[in-house]
This record gives sequence, structure tokens and C-alpha cells, in this order.
Amino acid sequence: MYVLVINAGSSSLKYQLLDMSNENLLAKGICERIGIDGRLVHELPGKPKHEADKPMPNHGAAIAIVLDTLTDASLGAIKSKDEIKAIGHRVVHGGEDFSDSVLITDEVMEALKVNSDLAPLHNPANITGIRACMENMPGVPQVGVFDTAFHQTMPAKAYLYPIPYEMYEKHKIRKYGFHGTSHKFVSARATEMLQKPAKDLKLVTCHLGNGSSVCAVNGGISVDTSMGLTPLEGLAMGTRCGDIDPAVLPFIMEKENLTAQQVLDMFNKKSGVLGLSGVSSDFRDLAAAMGSNSRAADALEVFAYRVAGYIGRYAAGMNGIDAVVFTAGIGENDTYIRSKVCEYLTWLGVDIDPELNGKRGQAIDISKPGAKTRVLVIPTNEELVIARDTKTILG
Repeated sequence: MYVLVINAGSSSLKYQLLDMSNENLLAKGICERIGIDGRLVHELPGKPKHEADKPMPNHGAAIAIVLDTLTDASLGAIKSKDEIKAIGHRVVHGGEDFSDSVLITDEVMEALKVNSDLAPLHNPANITGIRACMENMPGVPQVGVFDTAFHQTMPAKAYLYPIPYEMYEKHKIRKYGFHGTSHKFVSARATEMLQKPAKDLKLVTCHLGNGSSVCAVNGGISVDTSMGLTPLEGLAMGTRCGDIDPAVLPFIMEKENLTAQQVLDMFNKKSGVLGLSGVSSDFRDLAAAMGSNSRAADALEVFAYRVAGYIGRYAAGMNGIDAVVFTAGIGENDTYIRSKVCEYLTWLGVDIDPELNGKRGQAIDISKPGAKTRVLVIPTNEELVIARDTKTILG
């Protein structure tokens, strides 16, 4: 069974084609600058990247280009688009409507529209990607896999905000959490590596990338996570501020004569380590600059300190912890950040081996043999989770 996985953004569309009989990756790529001019980057395993400028006035055109490329005699992985038996879509916000992945129907599409109020930057783009696939591949079943679904197991003490309860009742203002497919994948992989049943493990999974979140996984289910109503809450990130005093928003509005939306744009796109450092949102640039730039060094310290703070918070919330898991671009590859975070966690029994910590891009336990709390590095694979859920739902 061949499954096409789609992750549609406002001006981009990532894709992967997987053979779910053996879970092998057949092809992957990204369409960029949709609605502007258009650029395709396409890859087959073991072969050089293919890059080309192609007109992409909308997502429908981008999907058509993806299908043409996947079936191309020299670039493709299949002979006909008819070989694709299902499409799995990443959908950012499912609100309280979806606690698991679902077959996309008219009723589901309507719910996605309603939940767009909770994710105005993400859900409309996801909906556009779904409609584009419907137009280009009519009759092919499509499945929605939600970033928020894994966290629907959180108890009320974790997801309720201490604001007037009617705000939750009327507007569903609560913590939802994100990166659910990643936290789900690495927590399951961690149970395999630790060779213990999921029900016996207390894990803290750290998805650290340009967008970052931490999740408490107790007995195989999410019991708390750092992102909230939107992906803005939680850690300091590449360009997002994370946790701050809510009064900062009206204060900046008044002092800088800005609207609420302008300040939110600042918090989402110009803050985080970019705003602190004034250098970059890319942690590699900050690492290169920190020797001569104190702001870059401070930005990295703030990031590591806040990650460690959430790990400690969740260790307390679960009354113990068996392992910390690092994943995503920074978590998998930034040895400096991993070591800085772990320096704060010796009280938990964390003790990492510097040589093992120097390894990148592989699933590995980087702890010293006698460490009480294990530290794992696990490459995430959100697309595989989406493809697996798609296959399961379609039987």
C-alpha cells in the first residue's frame, strides 16, 4: 500500500511517498513559494536532489507538479498516480473534536474550519492542501492526523487555564499542545530502547527545533505539554517568545503604539533566540557567534535553562522520571544544547557521556552506565506516524 503524506503550509507543501508494506521511503520533497513563483525540491533515496523552478500559482498546481514528478520516468518512484491508495495529511489543530486521526469527510472539513479560529496560521493552509488533493486525486481516501490529538489525554489540571471558567465553556480556551505526532513516535521508540512496557515508564520528550515543545508521557500517554492554546506558549524558540507575563502585550502596545496583532506578530516572528541575540534564529549561527557575542551566548543559555525547567516541572508532576528524550533538528544534532540542558538535571540522576553525546542523527542512549535517569537521542519521523495512522484507519 503506497501512502502519500502531505504537510501543507501557507506557501509551502512538504510530501513523502511511503510503501507501507515495509515502511520504506520511496520519495520526498517540498514545493516552496506557492502563490509567488514556485520551486520544487525532490529527492529519491540514494540519489542527488532534483531542484527546479516551476509555476505554482496555488496548492492545486503544486500537488499536480508533485504527482507529475512522482510518476516521471527519470525522477519518479511510481508509474502511475493510481498506485497511491491513500493520502495522509498533517493537520495542526483538531481542538477538542479529535482525539485520534480520522478519515476526512464533509463533517470533518467543517470541524477543521471551526478550529481555524484556534490556529489561523496553520489550519487554513492544511484545509487548502486537503482540497488540492481532492481535486487532483478524486476518490482517493484521505486521513487527517492532528498535532493536538496525542495530547487529548491530558487531565484537566494540566489543560485548564486559571481564568474565568466561562472562557473555556464559551470559547474552548485551554491548553491543547502540538508536535503530537513527534512526541508519540519518540516516546514509543524510547520504550523499545529501554526494553520496558510503556505502562511502566515516565518519560519527558523534548522536541527541539525552530518550534520547540516538551511533553510529559506517563504510561505511554501525554499528561502535560509546554505549548498551549497556540504554539506560542512554552519554551523560548527560534522566533517565538514562549512563556512571558501576559501584561507585556498591552505594555508594548502602549509604549510602541502598536496593535495587539502587531505585538503578536513580534512575539511569533521576531522574538525567541532571534530577538534575544539579534543574530539569527538558527542555533548553528548562534553557536558560531557566542564566543564574541554575549547576546548570542545569552540566547542559548535562556533556551537551555527553560528546557531544563520544563523537564524538572514534569518530573515533579509525574513524581519521578525514567528517561529524557531529545528529538527534532536541535535535539538530534546540537550536542552543546543537550549538554547545557543536562547540566541542570544532575539532581534527577542524569549523567551523560561526552563522547556518546557527540554522536548525531542516530537513536542512542548517551548516558553513562550507572546513570539513574537515562538520556536518549531519537530521530523523529512524523511522516511515518501519519502514514501508519492512515494505513490503520483504512484497514
